[in-house]
Amino acid sequence: MLISRVWLRRLVPMLALFLLAALIPAAVSAQDNMARVRIVHASPDAPNVDIWVDGSVAISNLAFKSATDYVALPAGEHRVQVTPAGGAAADAVIDATVNLAAGTDYTVAAVGLVANIQPLVLVDDNSAPAAGKVHIRVVHASPDAPAVDIAVAGGPVLISNISFPSASNYLPVDAGTYDLAVRPTGTETSALDISGFNAEAGTVYTVFAVGLAGDGTLAALPLVDRMASAPGMPATGAGGTATDVANTMPWLILLGGVVALSLTTGGLVFARRNVTR
Repeated sequence: MLISRVWLRRLVPMLALFLLAALIPAAVSAQDNMARVRIVHASPDAPNVDIWVDGSVAISNLAFKSATDYVALPAGEHRVQVTPAGGAAADAVIDATVNLAAGTDYTVAAVGLVANIQPLVLVDDNSAPAAGKVHIRVVHASPDAPAVDIAVAGGPVLISNISFPSASNYLPVDAGTYDLAVRPTGTETSALDISGFNAEAGTVYTVFAVGLAGDGTLAALPLVDRMASAPGMPATGAGGTATDVANTMPWLILLGGVVALSLTTGGLVFARRNVTR
C-alpha cells in the first residue's frame, strides 16, 4: 500500500519525537551513572607523567603544577596508574584502585617526593555557593612544609592547622580580592604570600600549596572547580569544561529538530547531502 505524501508529512514528526523520547532518558541514565575525575601533578621532583586508567593512557605528559579538566568516567572501580611520560604501565610509580560514586566529583593528586609518591584522593563539593559567596578549599601538598594556617594578610586566620598531605573543608567567604598568607601553624611568619586573589561570587576554588619550603619553591596552584559565569554547567579545572554525557543533550535535541524539519518540508535529500560531505 502506498502512503500519500500528506500522511508521510504527518507521520515523520511523530517518529522524530518518538526517537527523541527514546534517546533522552538513555542519555540521562548514562549521566546518572557517571563520576567526574580531575588529576593534579603535585610531586615536586617527579618528571612529566602519563596517567593510565584501566590499562590505557588517558592523559599524556602532565607537568608538575598542572591539572587536567574534569573527565567523566563510569561509576565503580577503576585502576589509576602514574608513569613517567612515555613509560610503560610496568613503570608505574603510583598504582591504585579508586571506587567512584555516581554523580560525584573527585580530584586525584600525585603528591610527595618520587621516593614516597602517593595518590591523594579528594571528594569535591561543587554545589553552588550562596549569593555573594565563594567556596575555597586549600590542599597542603608540600612534602617538607610543616602544618600551616591560611590567613588574610594582616587579618584573621581562615583555615588552621592543615598538614601534608591533606585538604581543608570548603570555606564560604565573601566575594572580593584577598591577600592571603600561608603560615606555619600558630606563627605570624608567612611562608607563602598569595596576593591579589580574586574570589568571584558563585565560584568554587581549590588552592594547592605545592613545591618545597626548604628550597624556596613553595608556590600556590589555584584551580577553578566551578565557574560562576555558568552555574548550571559542569565544573572546571584549570580553566576548561568537563567532558560528559550531559553536554550531548542539546545536540540531540537540535539534531532531532533538524531531522523533523528536513523531512516534513521535503528536504530529505538536502539533509542527506549535508551529512555525507
